[in-house]
Amino acid sequence: MQTPGFEKNVGTNRTRYIPLQHSMAFLFRRKRLVGLSALLFLATIFLTWLGYQLALDFIDSISGTFFATPPETATILGWLKHKGWVVLKWLYLFITRIVAFYLAFIIAYTLTSPGYVVLSTAAEKLQAGDRYELDDDLSLRGILLDMWEGLKIAGFGIIVTIVALLANFIPLVGQIVAFLLYTYYSALMFLDYPASRRRWSLGRKLGWLGKHRGHSFRLGLFPALISMIPIVNIFIIALLFPI
Repeated sequence: MQTPGFEKNVGTNRTRYIPLQHSMAFLFRRKRLVGLSALLFLATIFLTWLGYQLALDFIDSISGTFFATPPETATILGWLKHKGWVVLKWLYLFITRIVAFYLAFIIAYTLTSPGYVVLSTAAEKLQAGDRYELDDDLSLRGILLDMWEGLKIAGFGIIVTIVALLANFIPLVGQIVAFLLYTYYSALMFLDYPASRRRWSLGRKLGWLGKHRGHSFRLGLFPALISMIPIVNIFIIALLFPI
């Protein structure tokens, strides 16, 4: 199997790691791959922005006018209510904006999954040459399966994020655990497209990560470092998918 960042040596069972600089040169020397990558990147940004706006409109419609009019401060009790209202408003804005943003990205990630599968196919054909293994022809069923796999990976990412957040409460060890979780999840995201094309289940993908822990760590390390940059991290990750 051809996987992102790796290829099998002909006549052996060894897996060769492809350096990042080689992957970048491979991508930018081919206009078709650059064009498709840019199109998918822009589509991810647009769908995330659109989903974010729609999610905010829906969330704000539920809250109604509660945060539109602050309580009176003429009395001590009113002053206390006002301070509590201010705290609740900032918490509301902080939590709802983050939730809306990441839910929007999950939808965008799922909807663009078929496009990234096409990109994965094109890149693998160029990289593998005569050793390329044919996939199923493009079909509606295949597109729906790709979107389903993208949704599962995104949902699994939510679980990983929750576990990582809880782990962060453990001094030192928790931070190491959280970083490892993000590293291997990043590797899973990059493995997802070529593996999904071969109709691998999520369990089989996770099994591949477990069997190739060293390669998976190297594959996910740089994206995990990028993931520490707030908000813009997911767009940079989307830009890294083709590489």
